[in-house]
Amino acid sequence: MSRKQRMKKWSRLILATTFLISGNALTPLVSEAAELVAPPGAQVWEGKMVDENGNVQQVHDERPLDKNNLQKLTVQGVEKLDNGVKLNLGEMEAYIRLLSSDISKVSIVKKGEKEFNSVGIAKTDWKAPKFTVTEDNKKIVLKSDSLTVDINKSPFGIKYLDKDGNVINEDADQGVGYDNGKPYVFKKTDKEEDFYGFGQKTTGLNHRGKEIGVWNRENLPEPVSKYTFSSIPFFIGLKGDKAYGILFDNTYRSYYDMAAESDDYYYFWADGGKLTYYFINGPEMKDIVNRYTDLTGKMQMPPEWAMGFHQSAWGYHQKDIEQVAQTYREKNIPIDGVMLDIEWMDDYKNFYFGDKFPDPDGMNKKLKDAGFHYTSIIDPAIRVPDPGQPEYIPYTEGTQKDLWVKNPDGTNYLGKVWPWGVPSKSVFPNFMKQETRDWWAKWHKPVFDKGADGIWNDMNEPANFSTVDYWTLPLDRIFETDNGEKLTHEEAHNVYAHTEAQATDQAFKTNKPNVRPFILTRASFTGTQRYATATWTGDNWSRWEMLRISIFQDANVGLTGMAMVGNDIGGFAKKPYEGVVATPELFARWVQVGAFYPFSRDHYNNDGKSPMETDAAQSLKWGRQEPWQFGKEVEDISRKYISMRYELMPYLYNAFKDAHEKGNLIFQPLVYQFQEDQNTHDIQDQFMFGQSLMMAPIVYQGATSRDVYLPEGVKWVDYWTGEVFEGGQTIHKDADLGTLPIYVKQDSIIPRREVQQHSGEKELTNLILDTYLDNKASYSFYEDDAKTEDYTRGEFNITEFNVDQKGNHIEFSQNKQTQNYASDIQSYTLKLHNATAPKKVEAANDKYAEAASMEELGKEASGYFFDSAEKVLYVKIPVNESHKVKIFN
Repeated sequence: MSRKQRMKKWSRLILATTFLISGNALTPLVSEAAELVAPPGAQVWEGKMVDENGNVQQVHDERPLDKNNLQKLTVQGVEKLDNGVKLNLGEMEAYIRLLSSDISKVSIVKKGEKEFNSVGIAKTDWKAPKFTVTEDNKKIVLKSDSLTVDINKSPFGIKYLDKDGNVINEDADQGVGYDNGKPYVFKKTDKEEDFYGFGQKTTGLNHRGKEIGVWNRENLPEPVSKYTFSSIPFFIGLKGDKAYGILFDNTYRSYYDMAAESDDYYYFWADGGKLTYYFINGPEMKDIVNRYTDLTGKMQMPPEWAMGFHQSAWGYHQKDIEQVAQTYREKNIPIDGVMLDIEWMDDYKNFYFGDKFPDPDGMNKKLKDAGFHYTSIIDPAIRVPDPGQPEYIPYTEGTQKDLWVKNPDGTNYLGKVWPWGVPSKSVFPNFMKQETRDWWAKWHKPVFDKGADGIWNDMNEPANFSTVDYWTLPLDRIFETDNGEKLTHEEAHNVYAHTEAQATDQAFKTNKPNVRPFILTRASFTGTQRYATATWTGDNWSRWEMLRISIFQDANVGLTGMAMVGNDIGGFAKKPYEGVVATPELFARWVQVGAFYPFSRDHYNNDGKSPMETDAAQSLKWGRQEPWQFGKEVEDISRKYISMRYELMPYLYNAFKDAHEKGNLIFQPLVYQFQEDQNTHDIQDQFMFGQSLMMAPIVYQGATSRDVYLPEGVKWVDYWTGEVFEGGQTIHKDADLGTLPIYVKQDSIIPRREVQQHSGEKELTNLILDTYLDNKASYSFYEDDAKTEDYTRGEFNITEFNVDQKGNHIEFSQNKQTQNYASDIQSYTLKLHNATAPKKVEAANDKYAEAASMEELGKEASGYFFDSAEKVLYVKIPVNESHKVKIFN
């Protein structure tokens, strides 16, 4: 048999025999069929899809823009609107609207067509800002108090200027329009402009010079790929030190040439749909993300337990879950969550436990008694029962209600997801319909009734085990909306995960009212952050490259509105025959970073098998990946940094509150805070954790030191040594295996607490205010019950803390701005670094007594202790102290 014949014979078996896919990825297994299909060096060994000829598949063929077929539009008439203008462009018409003084919406449609809003847009009822319209023979100008929209008549083009008249952004000579139904926009740029965003792209933090594609795809974990599990058609341009944002509100596959073709322009287009984009003025990046999330929706506050550490593996059975939970507690490694991958299901049917979890009620009791919460994976595809199998009621009911995605002829589309290796079929819920979302929400009740606290939406690009359809649904499959409109999968694909997240959020609202949702999604679109609490970047390899990629991936995901983002710590997928496994060194360095991912989880592939069983049989070629599997040194390192996360929980919780209210990033690229410092624009191996802590991890194998750039404009304190550095310089830092270089912004207050083994284990009675003071520092501390929706009804506290250096004394004050929550806090411990022994500490006429030790200070209602060796002053202050506390030097 020739090689070509063997390829054809086994092509349908490639993935069935060569890979197993967890709630996620493809992991190679040696088999006879694999050897026939994939001789040494074949692409299949790289975890990529191949067609029947052995060619690597990515996605369906791209549709390039024909630059010889661009439109030349001119303005032939103007009509003023209450928030902008409507322009006659001949066969086309344009709507240029000012939604606010800093947000402009541009729509170009055929005459008589309505403007478009995708499901990603949350806010459409904008109050028109104050603006003026002027017109002459050459241009029309809309002007608000902070943004000018200068519209050229012939050829039609738009220029945006700030309030000082500086050009922020303008159309290039090629203009805007349609090429055979493909909407496009060309923009001018220069060599100094940088680009960020687009979600979880793997090609770098700064996208200048890159070609980007937006089409959610089962990535089959290729470390660097144009198409990823999730991608967002939103980017931020940074020209010098001024930024703007553009959201291309189009759900078709879209493309972005970010000055790859020319240094003078960039452009973007889509395979179809209407030309709609939003321009968002800055000039600060944080202002852009805030306004973008005003438009697309703010994230909901997660429950505190979801902010803790999580453990999972593809293969955990009930006995593994219980063993792992018990071991975490025995080893005093803090953790809140365990996650159930697809093996929990009854024959891979959603909503029901199977025989690998023989006593879910007993498991739930053990977990809850030990302070654990658990999250269950729910894939969108619904399995069609095989002949002879018992009725699967969710499938029967969904079929009777006509809830599935359709073929063009109106029949139900039958795809293939789980289980692998048998000729079963699956249907796909059409989440564009409210009736489908109602059905989906209802069927989560049995999952919640068994004790699940969170839901993990996986495989929702949507993934479909079909190489001929590029691992998703065929492009011509039909989604019917509530108003009877029929959309093809080509238009609905990118928003499939978004509408599933909407349905899952409804499941919480229906079945767990007043309980904060925790929804983890793999794929997403514009605005998904208002439904799904968190995302992770899909299946990754246990490779150093993936550790490095995770840093800029998470930064760019945050810049597109999804603040709670993380990666599989240690790497999910393995290639043991190439040494691609989680080594002790790799895991140690990864957990140092991962302890500060906004969503922090150790997740690994065990081929769907029980780790306890494969351990006993020595049947896998790679080991387990819980922190203690790598020896005592790595276990201690893991405990150290995960414990630090739990100490910092008040700080992290307040960072999530800022994300919920303002769209702020938690995991920040340096450029987000320091865009005026040009040196930060391309740094992608350091990050800010919240507003005050900078991490500079070791991300190369064998390295025990690195250069660290300290952004200008502030002083920086080495977290471990207390050494103070001026910003605007690069320093060299030694870092053995147990050390993550951390630097604190001077003049910061960082709220902390004692370590817990899980959230809610101990009441927060003493809030530590970790203070690095040079001149003055302030912090607005937010507190609520951390688990219910009561905060949305005003049940929270906000206390403003201020610490000022004033001549010969330091002054602490608090201002209880809002007090609508019954807090357990009884005292604050002001912890001043680089301090001197005080002469006295007093609040009005009340003199604070000096304690002989920290233990003695802990027993007192007020007082102070000076640690002369560490040069740290601890001042214990009653929570109801109404006077300023003065510390005299």
